[in-house]
Amino acid sequence: MDIASLIGLVAGAVMVVFGIIVGGGEMASFIDPPSIVITIFGSLTSVLTCYKLPDFIAGFTSAGVAIKEPEGGDPTEVIKTVLDMANVARKEGLLALEETAQTIEDEFLKKGIMLVVDGTDAELVRAILETDLDAMETRHKKRKAFWDKWGEMGPAWGMIGTLIGLVNMLKNLSDPSTIGPSMAVALLTTLYGSLIANWITGPISNKLSVNNDIEATVRVVAIEGLLSIQAGENPHVIEEKLKCFLAPADREGIGGAEGGEG
Repeated sequence: MDIASLIGLVAGAVMVVFGIIVGGGEMASFIDPPSIVITIFGSLTSVLTCYKLPDFIAGFTSAGVAIKEPEGGDPTEVIKTVLDMANVARKEGLLALEETAQTIEDEFLKKGIMLVVDGTDAELVRAILETDLDAMETRHKKRKAFWDKWGEMGPAWGMIGTLIGLVNMLKNLSDPSTIGPSMAVALLTTLYGSLIANWITGPISNKLSVNNDIEATVRVVAIEGLLSIQAGENPHVIEEKLKCFLAPADREGIGGAEGGEG
């Protein structure tokens, strides 16, 4: 689980509640069911109109992905795994990697290993794995687009709710005592819309983008590493090649690939 996302969402709610209480307000004054219905469910109806139902459901449920660690692991760990396999292949041959594949949980890396072990042409291996990578990024873009669209619709429906509240308020100006409370309720939909965009949808969209970049890097590392192993490159050469995908500070601790120049 990505603890940063969970802390951020919870802390955001705490900050809002803190601001209300310290400001002398009451929580009950900031809860208005009609405003919630207009803003949250109204904005979701707009998003639903923009997508096919399966894409809408997939986008909505992807909120859980934002608080999970990216699939495929850390690039550093993948590099270490590839280097271990490079040493095995150098000593025992490519067929020895078939046993190694059975211990790997990452389906993408496992598929790549089996393609290499089966003697698939290098260009075909690259084409298959890069197609898989492109398909993954397309799925991720759809999920991110869902949250971007909801973030766009939330404030818009918040303004719609505010306008509805103002119309209702202006129709009852005969009683001045109702103007203040009515105006407060009208503004709640704007508040809810801002919360949707800045507390929920914006951060989730950005985290999905961050996770996508990490997963894409992991897969590119796997592709380059496997093709290098298939080409019979020296483990030291593979190590230096794959380290290029990491920030300089992250390259420490990766090294000591066995095997001399051959």
